[in-house]
Amino acid sequence: MVLAKVDIKQPIVDEIKANIEGAKSVVLVDYRGLTVAQDTELRKSAREAGVTYKVYKNTMVKRAIEGTEFESLSDSLEGPTAVVISKEDATAPARIIANFAKKASKLEFKTGVVEGEFYDAKGLEAVSKIPSREELLSKLLGSLQSPITNFARVINQVAEQKSAEA
Repeated sequence: MVLAKVDIKQPIVDEIKANIEGAKSVVLVDYRGLTVAQDTELRKSAREAGVTYKVYKNTMVKRAIEGTEFESLSDSLEGPTAVVISKEDATAPARIIANFAKKASKLEFKTGVVEGEFYDAKGLEAVSKIPSREELLSKLLGSLQSPITNFARVINQVAEQKSAEA
């Protein structure tokens, strides 16, 4: 009978392992107090951002993260816990949770590992303020384009001034 229980749990542990394999960040949140509608909305916004938001039994998560870079999260796996995972954008889980927590104050960070670094709730708040890679690249591109555009405008004005004098 005990063997049957282990067999039932193993696919769930394997699913968690597959989700965290190659993940850039894993964030644990306390979702206690969220309504079903709020939880559904949070799952939808996570999915749209390419982030996995799931609720697993804490014992299953502990088993799955054992021996990984996310093992430091084990101590935080108490009480209702949702796991938020991103394989693409390391700061996305923290940003999504922080933005959603503005609407649903019951949602709280527990801990997380972002690019190999362990963060507590306050650290995750700071991580959530970091813009996404795309935002940073667009700001960089804008910064690079601005001097070139201004230079072209000045050259054009000089050329117009010369032609007006002639």
